[in-house]
Amino acid sequence: MKKLITLEDVRKNKDIRAYMERGNENLKVKGFTEHSFIHAELVAKNAADILETLGYSEREQDLARIAGFMHDIGNTINRDDHAQSGALMAFRLLSDMGMDAEEVAIIMSAIGNHDEGSGTPVNPVSAALILADKSDVRRSRVRNNDVANFDIHDRVNYSATKSEISVDNKRGEITLKLTIDPELSSIMDYFEIFMERMMMNRRAALLLNMKFCLVINDTKLM
Repeated sequence: MKKLITLEDVRKNKDIRAYMERGNENLKVKGFTEHSFIHAELVAKNAADILETLGYSEREQDLARIAGFMHDIGNTINRDDHAQSGALMAFRLLSDMGMDAEEVAIIMSAIGNHDEGSGTPVNPVSAALILADKSDVRRSRVRNNDVANFDIHDRVNYSATKSEISVDNKRGEITLKLTIDPELSSIMDYFEIFMERMMMNRRAALLLNMKFCLVINDTKLM
């Protein structure tokens, strides 16, 4: 009989934690922003919260939590194609833990499609993961301590003083609201770096029968 795997089971798995820690360290060496357990936990929570607000089942919320927590595990192999690598790693790890194949498939497809370079929302768990992942824009993700040597990615993340994603069932909208310090980065900088991600958010919201809205410094841009 297959086991009902929870986020707590995944959190306690030493192999999963080791791969996630190594992936984050690999990205640090390459100069990428933080992809630690902080990011994983935040994405897991927000993905589940989105589905909960939209009335999806508790189990679908559980799967979104697990997919959100594990979504960047493929960085232990390489940043390139990390979504697909992560999906294959999740297949092996979750199958070994005894998870039902249908549930493994849902998580695999969510992880394998979360990157804007190659993915697209394919199911509610996938859509919630995308929205949660792309909304994590914050100063504490920047690991470069020298402001003078910030690249545009560092500036955009560092300039974000507040980021929140919300769901309004009555209006049929999922809104990402950002507060950006204009002295550190302009709104145009944000669009230059993140427009592809925001378009992916739009597709994810549509799959959930919602409209995606982007608000920066109280100005609605999408």
